Amino acid sequence: MQEIPFLDRQILGNPVVRWTYALGTALALLVVLRLLAGVGVRAFRAHALRTKNEVDDLAADLLERTKLGFIFLFAVWVGSHLLSLSPTVDSWIRIFLVLGLLLQAALWASAGVNFGIRRYEARQIESDPGGALAVGVLGFVARVAVWLVVLLVALDNLGIDVTALVTTMGIGGIAIALAVQNVLKDLFASLSIALDKPFVIGDFIVVGDLSGTVEEVGIKTTRVRSLTGEQLIFSNSDLLDSRIRNFRRMQERRISFSLGVIYGTPPSRLERIPELVQSAVESCENSRFDRCHLKSLGDFSLNYETVYYMEVPDHLAYMNTQQAINLELYRRFDEEGIEFAFPTQNPRPEAARRSGGPLLPTRPPPGTLRSGRIADTRSSVRACARRGRIHRAPSRGPRPDRGVQARRR
Repeated sequence: MQEIPFLDRQILGNPVVRWTYALGTALALLVVLRLLAGVGVRAFRAHALRTKNEVDDLAADLLERTKLGFIFLFAVWVGSHLLSLSPTVDSWIRIFLVLGLLLQAALWASAGVNFGIRRYEARQIESDPGGALAVGVLGFVARVAVWLVVLLVALDNLGIDVTALVTTMGIGGIAIALAVQNVLKDLFASLSIALDKPFVIGDFIVVGDLSGTVEEVGIKTTRVRSLTGEQLIFSNSDLLDSRIRNFRRMQERRISFSLGVIYGTPPSRLERIPELVQSAVESCENSRFDRCHLKSLGDFSLNYETVYYMEVPDHLAYMNTQQAINLELYRRFDEEGIEFAFPTQNPRPEAARRSGGPLLPTRPPPGTLRSGRIADTRSSVRACARRGRIHRAPSRGPRPDRGVQARRR
């Protein structure tokens, strides 16, 4: 067999034929591992659909996060064993492989953390939304810790003094913390929300004059969907500094309303009003009557105050109940001949004369101002003059014209 001189040529201390074997091995290993990863993902996904076991789901997630770059570095490292390389080249190949392995390990760890968080939230979001929120925030902290450890190990493999770096980072971290103190404040506020649980996802909260349902609690902000449809975004630190009213945790709703009846209602009917109100409240579902009293004697009405409780916190149930109570009271009052009051005034001069109080001014009969004068003005003036109430100035005669006065001068 005739030898090919080109294959005996030396490249970096290795013949071309050995470079061919090494490259072929690395390329074949790269293709095989990539195909195995794809086949493994599809197989685990198909198996996960038939079983309730979560291990196959985790394996599929980890294989999906396996990067082609790491497979390439591993294939190059295996192929390099077929070559005689210098210690420097071997060292660099090993360093790149370690860095790739660390990066891939961080990706696998992050995937595992995300997998655990998703599974826990899926199980606990209905029964314990606050616990799911806390796990989400702690998962973020865990991912940050994983990447910090990977970064420190990678720097150590590159020959950097990690101890001195950590000391320098500690000193510089103070300056960074001062620069991003608002961000850190929101970050710690999110941890407080997750651990203390003043509200959880799905709660209806009121902050000042804004209200809505909590949709998401992030690292820096909390997103709330208002009743009118827009999304409200609160800073976590500002949210904790505010007064929060959480309506979802309301055990029962206390309702107080007032109604007024007209003056002149017989006392016997006034005494029946609390009974009528109690009957109307107790006829509704999930309502508990507390009291009904004649609270005050108003300017134009006799005012009753009623208090009852809704045993469910739902706002729609409260509005339906209040509507039913109002309709029932309107019907019962109509049957009893009790009239609701509305703002009005009814002056009574006879009652004022008997009490010795001042008479209220009365308007003239309608039409008198339009048909003519109320009284003869001249007659009134003359009568007042005869009584001495009007004094006329003495007549001085007609005033001469200014032109005549000028001529006289």
